[in-house]
Amino acid sequence: MLAKPILLIGAGALGSAMLKGMRAAGHVAPSDLIILDLNPGEEAQVYAGLGARLNPAPEVWREAFTVIIAVKPQSWRGAAQILDGNLNKGATLISVMAGVRTEDLSTVFAPLKVARVIPTTGVATGKGVASLYSADGVALQAASDLFSPMAATVVLENEDLIDAATAASGSGPAYVYAFVQSLEKAALETGLTPADAKTLARATVISAAHLLDATEADPEDLIRKVASPGGTTEAALKVLRQSGSGLDELVTAAVLAAQKRSKELG
Repeated sequence: MLAKPILLIGAGALGSAMLKGMRAAGHVAPSDLIILDLNPGEEAQVYAGLGARLNPAPEVWREAFTVIIAVKPQSWRGAAQILDGNLNKGATLISVMAGVRTEDLSTVFAPLKVARVIPTTGVATGKGVASLYSADGVALQAASDLFSPMAATVVLENEDLIDAATAASGSGPAYVYAFVQSLEKAALETGLTPADAKTLARATVISAAHLLDATEADPEDLIRKVASPGGTTEAALKVLRQSGSGLDELVTAAVLAAQKRSKELG
């Protein structure tokens, strides 16, 4: 069972997505939340109106048994200095920051147990993805209890795989959005109006994702159902899959670049 109250440090894009997901899933009540953010956005304000404690005094921070740190990776040491001496020593720390290793977090936040999670912003809708790692069973269970109601979760065997998970999944939604942008631009080149191109590009990706989710079919099986031999889809796929410069090579290069940057942030 998830230990409460929960202290959320950072309510930016990812922190806000988590707040929305908690509200949608219902496993964390607003009254269970303490939120710290220098510039709280709309979601933090909504939670405050529902009973969460927003930017309270440090003595309130010490009440939390689960601490989520969701600040920018470059800012975490500054946040740690502010938090120093103001956290419950029996709490579990869950980091959702890319590139910051548990060894460093454990050293700075000792004696707190530490888990790392790489979630997607899709947690906001309860359909997120979250990669979990911890060498501590209690911390790993806390991370699972927090994210399982709002995400499909994967437990990683070792921390080195976090950078890979960040590149393939944590950053992955942006790749999908970039594809939607490209599909919309391509639709304009065919003569469609901007409004129709926008609707068709977005709705096509959404409907395809729903079918993939609903059927749990292999993507190649779904491709075969759309691509008739000698048809229009096959003609397009020949371009996307051309050797040396196709979609596989481009996506692999993108994911490897993201993985490299994740390691650099650490």
